[in-house]
Order: sequence, then structure tokens, then C-alpha cells
Amino acid sequence: MKTIHGDVQPPRKRFGTTVLATAVVMSLAGISPAYAIDVDAGDYTALPEGTNLGLLYYQNAERNKLYADGDKQPVDATLDSQVGILRYVHFTKLGGYTIDPQFLLPFGELKAGGDVSGLGETSGVGDLILAATVWLVNEPEQGTYFGITPFLYLPTGSYDNNDALNLGENRWKFALQAGYITSLTDTLKLDLIGDVTVFGDNTDFGAAGQTLEQDPLYQFQAHLRYQVSPVFDLRLGVSHTVGGETSVAGTNQNDSTRTTKWSLGAGYFVTPTVQLLATYGEDASVRNGFKENSRVNLRLLKLF
Repeated sequence: MKTIHGDVQPPRKRFGTTVLATAVVMSLAGISPAYAIDVDAGDYTALPEGTNLGLLYYQNAERNKLYADGDKQPVDATLDSQVGILRYVHFTKLGGYTIDPQFLLPFGELKAGGDVSGLGETSGVGDLILAATVWLVNEPEQGTYFGITPFLYLPTGSYDNNDALNLGENRWKFALQAGYITSLTDTLKLDLIGDVTVFGDNTDFGAAGQTLEQDPLYQFQAHLRYQVSPVFDLRLGVSHTVGGETSVAGTNQNDSTRTTKWSLGAGYFVTPTVQLLATYGEDASVRNGFKENSRVNLRLLKLF
């Protein structure tokens, strides 16, 4: 977020509408798996050919601090979100490799408050995401997996350039992610994930219809899972996201991301084909944009 050090103007004048909207675009990267490519522990497990998954995600996140260049800004700024995702996954074989073509459809609502209440609130459907993992290593006996997943984001979501908050981004995006799972012991597993996202331009950004450009965004994740029993596990995750500086009408916003967050949760198979997953997390540090002070994720998974 663009900030002029030593500026003695009142806090509200430090953030123009365009800069605030850009900060929101950057903050949305942490709202749900639809924005940043957050991975739940175990997601890179290859399942047998013919298996289908139906998943429903829900996330409630609260943000009450706004940062610029690593400094907390003297404003009363809140941004709350309730976001869900519908996801379908099908496992099959192609050329001897396991693949899982899938789609994800986010939906939800966003609401700003405090000194940034002028950003308003919105609800609707986010951008449709198409993806498919290809497993280059698939060794279930050893508990070892390595897969690569391309993600394509289609600009199909709810978007109005006159609104500061939108579920859709009005731009194409492409991400490439790699995930690795290994068994450290019979009951302890480690997941390592890395990805890069590249962005198309939003040529209708803000009320003036300007062009928003964004540099590549990088994310690195690590998860530990402790298998308490065959149907119950505990999990701990950390994530670090960097890059993604934006420019509006050719002017750099000095808003590159450097966010570290953590999560703690548990997964439980209530039946052999139904799993419930719950995690709680927070942002540990934020360089630019809103900081999450509370994030609750719930996931319902059905195998069929």
C-alpha cells in the first residue's frame, strides 16, 4: 500500500479510494482457497481411479488492522468475510499417471467497517476455478506423493467497477502449484507445497475504469499431521506469501505482499466416506494490507 512517511495529514486522507481498493484486492488473497491457493494437509494424496469427491468449504475471517510497509496504520479499519466454496474432484488415469480434474466455485460476502466503511459491503459469486493435479510420484505404501497442479481462474464472478468490494476480480489468473507428502513416522506426516500465481490485467478497475496490473505472487506452505487414530488427526500449518505488487494506471502502489500465517486444526471421518475438518488460524505478520486476527475454516468432504 502506498504510504508517504512523515505525512501529517489526518488518517482518513492517507488512503485514497483507489489505494484502499487496491489494498482490499491484495487482502483478498487470504480469504479462502479460491484466492490464495491454500492447501489442507493431505490434499496431495492420490486416491484410486474412479473416486469422486464432493467438498463444501466455509470460512469466517475478521480483520481489524491495516498495515503499510510493515507499520500498523492509525485508522479504525475492519474487513470481515464469510466465504464458501463448492468443489468437485474426479480421480482418473491418463497415460499411466493419476490425475484429478476438478472445479471450484467460491461465493460469499464481504463487509468493511470503521474508517473504511465507505468501501461498503458485497455478496455474490466468485471466479470459477478449473484445476487438475498430475501425480509424478504415487507411492501409497510408503506414504509418499508428489503432484503438480495448474489452476485457471476464469473472470466469471460478480464484479462492478463502481464497487470497492467484489467477489470477482474481472481478470484471468493462472497458478502453478507443486505438493509433496512424506511419512516421517507411522503416525506423523509432512506436507510441503509451493506455488506461483500470474495475473492478467483488470482493465476496468475502480470508478475511473483504470488498468490494474499485478506482479507474480508466491506462496510456500508446510503442514504436519499427527494421526491419533485411523479416523482422527491433528494438524499444524504455516504459510508465507510474497510478491504481488500492483500498479494502477501505470503507477506502482508499493503494496507488495509479505504475509506469514499459521493454522491449527483437526480432521475426523465420521463415517468411512464423510470427513469433517476444522481449523483456526491468524496472520502472524503482514507487510501491506489487512491483517487477519481470526480465521475459522470448516470443510465437509464426501467420497463417492
